[in-house]
Amino acid sequence: MSIRAVVWDVDDTLFDYTAADRVGMRVHLAAEGLLDAYDSVEQAIARWREITDRQWARFSAGETSFQGQRRDRVRVFLGEELSDADADAWFERYIAHYETAWALFPDVLPALDALAASHRHGVLSNSSIHVQDRKLRVLGVHDRFEIILCAAELGVSKPEAGAFLAACDALELAPHQVAYVGDHPEIDGRGAADAGLLSVWIDREGVHTVGDAFGGPHRIASLAELPAILGADTRFGAPSTFG
Repeated sequence: MSIRAVVWDVDDTLFDYTAADRVGMRVHLAAEGLLDAYDSVEQAIARWREITDRQWARFSAGETSFQGQRRDRVRVFLGEELSDADADAWFERYIAHYETAWALFPDVLPALDALAASHRHGVLSNSSIHVQDRKLRVLGVHDRFEIILCAAELGVSKPEAGAFLAACDALELAPHQVAYVGDHPEIDGRGAADAGLLSVWIDREGVHTVGDAFGGPHRIASLAELPAILGADTRFGAPSTFG
């Protein structure tokens, strides 16, 4: 049976999160007078990203709340036992800078336009609906999606099969009728494939190294490649183009 819907990841798939985070944090650290504590801006940003990844993993594992991981990112980065209110205030000041750099990847609108008539569309993110709903509205693509599901509200996060199956259920489609597009080779790519969806991994930079991926995700460098994949033989179990 052909693919009838595409479910999308948001950060670093539709939205250039990495670039916005780097720009926002660079401006924020300068405004907070924190750059002197580091040898370079890049060192400070790298530490922020490392802490972010670690705390996000805790949230994904159910060890902390969405707001809790934000507060802990600030506390670990600053090395201070801040109150919840103070941690929230610091993070909100960062967010103000980060939001000024929000942008879609250049290949997003052409891909959505190309698939608008042929496929239904939804979002599945490991973030919060409060964050992603507003982000998609600001970026001007909110109305492109029938469903927007997020881990903070679902109670289950990618790569767990339950997250992907929740999106399929919301669309009232079987997993083999749904494609999932995401940027992370394991959380998105392998997770979606293991849940029975047609999995498409967008690897724009080509920086990841993976082992044998038989039966795993299709690997693309641009969303311009997506329509051809969805128009091909995408029956569950068909050979992957991943490599």
